[in-house]
Amino acid sequence: MMAAAVAMTAITTISCDNNGSATLNDGVDSLAYDCGVFQSEGLKQYVTMQLGIDSAYIDDFIKGMKEGAMNEADPKKEAYLSGLAVGKDISGMAKTLTQQVYGDDSTKSVNVKVLLSGFEAGLKGKDSRTAEQAYNDFNAKLKPVREAQLMKDFGDNKAAGEKYLAANKKKEGVKVTKSGLQYKVLVEGDGALPTDSSILKVNYEGKLIDGTVFDSSYERNMPFEINMRMPGVIDGWVEALKMMPAGSKWEVTIPQDLAYGAQNQGPIKPFSTLIFTIEVLK
Repeated sequence: MMAAAVAMTAITTISCDNNGSATLNDGVDSLAYDCGVFQSEGLKQYVTMQLGIDSAYIDDFIKGMKEGAMNEADPKKEAYLSGLAVGKDISGMAKTLTQQVYGDDSTKSVNVKVLLSGFEAGLKGKDSRTAEQAYNDFNAKLKPVREAQLMKDFGDNKAAGEKYLAANKKKEGVKVTKSGLQYKVLVEGDGALPTDSSILKVNYEGKLIDGTVFDSSYERNMPFEINMRMPGVIDGWVEALKMMPAGSKWEVTIPQDLAYGAQNQGPIKPFSTLIFTIEVLK
């Protein structure tokens, strides 16, 4: 108990420098001081890792922190400081949009000033569109720009798929639907055709045209369940399943526009033609 009292006396008489730090006069001051010390570790990580502030400028950060904590509320200044913080987020948004538009082309970037002008117009009510209308316009413009960039990066992938489809449709037993879907019956099922309300259990293996297997329920020994009310699978699968009686096993070759199109799905690159072995169990 005596040792604790001595320690408390020592800490409460700490006198700090002339930069605005306070002298610890009592136990509550000591408590507040300790609170600041132990919270500072998390703040340090946030400042350097999340905010990206160089440690060389930590004194400038501390100056702003003290000003923000000690000064009386000033709505005008608080609005400005909040704008600075949001501006940093918008800078990050510009980088994300640049990636969406230009991909890995580091020589190009979205004009941050133009992005900011859009924010300003929206905040001040100078653009007559609703947020939903502007969002739809944004997506309508982004899609062709993004697909043009993807075509530049993955056009060879699309061409290879088209070449494969042209050769595959000439193979014995391969049939082609109006949509361009290709299929070959491996096992003719004698069960019922699925309806829009059916729940199916299927086994499958998915491959790229180079033979790379990217997914397989056979390997997991776990059939896949599909509710035809909300299939949640690519269009090529839905079309094939509606033609497959229970007990069927088909090889289905799906053009990229009936698969994932311009989407990048990990091992499935944009514009990939896909080959599935699909078995409808029940």
